[in-house]
Amino acid sequence: MQIHQYKSNGLNIVLDVPGGSVHVVDDLVYDALQVMQETKDPAEIRRRLENEYGAQKSEDGTDEISEALAEIDELKAQGMLFSEEPYAPSVEAFAKRPTVVKALCLHIAHDCNLACKYCFAEEGEYHGRRALMSYETGKKALDFLISHSGARHNLEVDFFGGEPLMNWDVVKALVAYGRELEKTCDKHFRFTITTNGVLLNEEVMEFCNREMDNVVLSIDGRKEVHDRMRPFRKGAGSYDLVMPKFIEFARQRRELGLKYYVRGTFTRWNLDFSQDVLHLADLGFDQISVEPVVAPPEEDYALRPEDLPVLMEQYDILAREMIKREKEGKGFNFFHFMIDLTGGPCVYKRLSGCGSGSEYLAVTPWGDFYPCHQFVGMEEFLLGNVDEGVKKQDVVEDFKRVNVYSKKQCATCFARFYCSGGCLANSYNFTGSIADVYEIGCMLERKRVECAIMVKAALSEEA
Repeated sequence: MQIHQYKSNGLNIVLDVPGGSVHVVDDLVYDALQVMQETKDPAEIRRRLENEYGAQKSEDGTDEISEALAEIDELKAQGMLFSEEPYAPSVEAFAKRPTVVKALCLHIAHDCNLACKYCFAEEGEYHGRRALMSYETGKKALDFLISHSGARHNLEVDFFGGEPLMNWDVVKALVAYGRELEKTCDKHFRFTITTNGVLLNEEVMEFCNREMDNVVLSIDGRKEVHDRMRPFRKGAGSYDLVMPKFIEFARQRRELGLKYYVRGTFTRWNLDFSQDVLHLADLGFDQISVEPVVAPPEEDYALRPEDLPVLMEQYDILAREMIKREKEGKGFNFFHFMIDLTGGPCVYKRLSGCGSGSEYLAVTPWGDFYPCHQFVGMEEFLLGNVDEGVKKQDVVEDFKRVNVYSKKQCATCFARFYCSGGCLANSYNFTGSIADVYEIGCMLERKRVECAIMVKAALSEEA
């Protein structure tokens, strides 16, 4: 029975955490709810409110405090405030649920033509194992996905790297093979490709517009920011080469009604990252994700706890600007502010996120399975391979057991049903356990959820 209250952009916002209801309230109701979280005694609640507001009467003589308390009681009766936890009673059954594999991240190329300084994959090489996936290995991976997907119809396959376009012929061949499988297996593949754009050309764009459900275009924002962190191996920046291609590709996808997004990373060298988001929006991109770097603290570009106040203000700046631009008819989506207040994701996703290690697997060029791309090369997380299938079922069960109720830090966090407990790889890399949390990531996520709700509330108020 948890609520979360905060003030943002002139609004008093109240979130009913278990149920997800959002309320924009006046000062009296806001303060009444704060008092009600501290005491359940009706007389004490009224006394404290009268100390603050006096025995105010409205123009018709009604007692305003009584009206506010009656409004709160009505919302409680409707299950829109102080609602019960909806998923807790079934969490044990949830952890034991049978799972099917629904998505693969195919590491089509452990190689790259850029030398991004923050790359978790070591410039695409993944611990020195430079390689390209063969058609035969990729074919076995798609066969595995089909045979382990149960009754699920839609299956996700992401061509990932390194840089996938360095193995473009195999990408095309695997898409063709997937389309043949669809004809006989009652399945549909949703293909995605993530690219740095260096090898992007008209032929690649045309193929992707025909076959790829989504494309992810890696660019960090302003030229000086991008070129500092995403240079070629000899040091030259890549912005001037890739940006015109990305602008054209996004234009084509947008006009065809196809999905895409530009995806950047901000570091300690551009704490004013809101300006990078707005730079991308000014260039015409309307689907934008710019995310915080996750890096060991010894790296000079890593985010530090003392950076948090600046980053929090950046999210506020971005949220206010997004509201302004939406009203001017120049709106864009910022992925970390995308939030569904009407239905939201299914219960499984709310509790455990991406499903890595059970519903979602990464496949290396030589066919090994890992829980996701960030675990590749960690032998303790090597689950199996395309020839033998998943062999370490105990590790799979460990991943299935992790959810927002299994992490003590999530128990009182208002954002738990939006972040689903956070990234398991980040948790492992910073704490040594997939069942823990990455604290800086948690703090930023809470701020993003607050901003996302505020943007929705502000635009609803104007409607």
